[in-house]
Amino acid sequence: MTFLDPYTNWQDGRVEFTRQQASRFAKQVADDFNPIHDVAAKRFCVPGDLLFAVLLDHLGLYPKMNFTFSGMVGEGTPLHFNEIEPGKLQIVNEAGKEFLRADFEGEPNRNEDVIEQLVLSYVRFSGHNFPHVLKPLMEKEDAMINIDRPLVIYESMSIDLKTSDIHQAVVEQTGAEMEVSGKRGNVLLSFRFLENGEPVGVGEKRMVLSGLRPYDAASMDEMVARYDLRKRELEE
Repeated sequence: MTFLDPYTNWQDGRVEFTRQQASRFAKQVADDFNPIHDVAAKRFCVPGDLLFAVLLDHLGLYPKMNFTFSGMVGEGTPLHFNEIEPGKLQIVNEAGKEFLRADFEGEPNRNEDVIEQLVLSYVRFSGHNFPHVLKPLMEKEDAMINIDRPLVIYESMSIDLKTSDIHQAVVEQTGAEMEVSGKRGNVLLSFRFLENGEPVGVGEKRMVLSGLRPYDAASMDEMVARYDLRKRELEE
């Protein structure tokens, strides 16, 4: 039994997620209240951080890991792990469509407590991207997402540890930048891993913002207010 059991359904080596499980993970574990993870969302998708957590739980923690997200997973989609070659693994559906790929090297740490603690620390950092990080970036670049149909795509993330022999590393953000090209924005978030206050590694998360338009402070404030209201209501 692992900490992910309440959020996953396994059968014959395949995993799938209900809307309720994926939504609970987003809100209760990652503190992520993106409407796309709501049970009733029309464009519902499983959080990328839940896929990341499942893959890390399956593989173990390697010193160097790169994760590439290539598709949105819906409810009740059976997924399995496909080893492409040593050091390369992908999560695919029964038709072979890839949703997440991992490239990894080094000696793994498969201690379940270590993996759980690192996953929880990372997804809580990751789940706070809006509005804490994205709003200041959009304001600085004079560009914002569509408040009625916000689209932020999780593109990739990487981990580069000095060693996988860690015990209780936590994630701390170290930088954030955004590049705008027309209606598209590329966001890079940098972070580091600390253990007992000492740096033990670094990482990056990349996201793509689509449908950008000129920044409007009033509209953005309205979007943040709606987000905060939803969060308070759903936490009650």
